[in-house]
Amino acid sequence: MKEMPNKLHDLIPGGAHTYSRGDDQFPDNAPAILQRGEGCYVYDENDEKFLDYGMGLRSVNVGYGNREIANAAYEEILKGNNLTRASITELRAAELITEMIPSAEMVKFAKHGSTVTTAAVKLARAYTNRKYVAIPVEHPFFSFDDWFIGSTLLKRGIPEEQTTLTLKFNYNDIKSLERLFEEYPNQIAAVMLEPATTVGPIEMNGPKTNHGKAYTFLHAVKDLCARNGSVFILDEMITGFRWDINGAQGFYDVNPDISTFGKAMANGFAVAALTGRKDIMGIGGILDKGAERVFLASTTHGAEMSALGAFIKTTEILKRENVIDHIWQYGRALIEGMNSLAKDYGIEEYFRVEGYGCSPNYVTLGKDQNPSFSFRTLYSQEMVKRKILMPYIALCFSHNDNELNMTLDAVRGALCVYKNALDDGIDKYLHSQIIKPVFRKYN
Repeated sequence: MKEMPNKLHDLIPGGAHTYSRGDDQFPDNAPAILQRGEGCYVYDENDEKFLDYGMGLRSVNVGYGNREIANAAYEEILKGNNLTRASITELRAAELITEMIPSAEMVKFAKHGSTVTTAAVKLARAYTNRKYVAIPVEHPFFSFDDWFIGSTLLKRGIPEEQTTLTLKFNYNDIKSLERLFEEYPNQIAAVMLEPATTVGPIEMNGPKTNHGKAYTFLHAVKDLCARNGSVFILDEMITGFRWDINGAQGFYDVNPDISTFGKAMANGFAVAALTGRKDIMGIGGILDKGAERVFLASTTHGAEMSALGAFIKTTEILKRENVIDHIWQYGRALIEGMNSLAKDYGIEEYFRVEGYGCSPNYVTLGKDQNPSFSFRTLYSQEMVKRKILMPYIALCFSHNDNELNMTLDAVRGALCVYKNALDDGIDKYLHSQIIKPVFRKYN
């Protein structure tokens, strides 16, 4: 087991191609490397089986190795996978996403989320002829590109001038965003935020939407952007294809100017999408004769047919099997069950599960009732002992009653240890390096 991580780190910086998969994100007893996944289970190099709640960094919402989706991708591979001109599959996928997403009038496909969020920023700057972008402090990740990473603690390798162009406000605090517009009048190109994470937009005083839904913080941001001539961008990398088949924008009934998608849109296949209003998206086109060009995302593999075939088939399954309803129901039952167990042990003030049924989040607090990476590591360690990987909670269609019962049995055992650690001290029970935040200045 010890050989494997050493070999990974010898060949791959960080030991994985996403920092969220790194050794420092898991307890020491977690499998160092995986060979395959089936449904909601993963198998290590010794074929040991673990029930998984990571689900490919939230990218898998139907289940690992789904044959229908795999076959759809395979059929596209046999057509050539990547052709010299735009493909019929590319057109079908574009028609599908613009029909599904309320605000999508045009689309540009890519392979990952960072490409499309950065393209959204470029479009907004080109459209407004402004340079600043505003994002919430609370939302952890938008892109690996300089415009975002330069606003975090990780500034090494990024020109200093880039770090000043991204401004921060507080989610669900419209006053904090208003202050930015006052401080930078006619200078903010765009406001980008996730529609929701573990916390959704608060209801505010304002008119009901056209569909009778509440006026929320998202609507207030949209109105503020409109008054100030800025582009309103929703990053639906996580919420898309989990909150609602029409995205979280459909769930909350709010139309952004631009929105971005990825992760679960193709059940783990690499595809992301930049969508939005035609007057904004269109400036990345080539038909407006004499107009100054905007060189938008231009990627060789952006419209790879296998991934787009997987997207088309995934969408079919999501609709046919009511996958999103299933995820919501399972998540609600999981939240209720885990919180009930914490209450049974009298530790509900130290461990709780919150958030939406489609995306639960567990919170680990130490003896001082402050967030604790040590206790998060302990909980994860104890779940791994019981053959469950739960670095966070991402759900899929393959999680069913049997998995729910297995999980709650494991949680019961893990929380027993958690309680003992609160009573006796954690050092007696924690046998692992402590999990670290991804965004930290030093290793």
